[in-house]
Amino acid sequence: MPVATFRSVVIDCPDPRALARFYAGIVGGTPQDDDPDWVVLQVPGGPRLAFQGAPGFTPPEWPRADRNSQQFHLDFDGGSTWEEIDAAQAKVLELGARLLQAEDKNDFRVYADPAGHPFCLCRIEAHEVL
Repeated sequence: MPVATFRSVVIDCPDPRALARFYAGIVGGTPQDDDPDWVVLQVPGGPRLAFQGAPGFTPPEWPRADRNSQQFHLDFDGGSTWEEIDAAQAKVLELGARLLQAEDKNDFRVYADPAGHPFCLCRIEAHEVL
């Protein structure tokens, strides 16, 4: 029997409203931003992403692990073909992402969100989707 139920992933950032809008552009949903220092995005059919204001925030230095490492990152299913990944890439770049690594042989591409957190668009073959 589980001890607890998964609720949210909370991401520190300098501007919670802006980062919540960025991720809403990727996964959908409407940010609940009654508090400028704590914004929640309920992902349709998924968990909550919450964005917490962090004064003095320093973005991760991807792919470094020796100082100011990424700690964790989010993976998104970007489609099952490279054409779908290309289309998803165009959208995330338009939303304000920055490409960090594009090695198609690995079946993923790495980006930084507007606050500098790494995330991936993954090419998921039909048999891999849960």
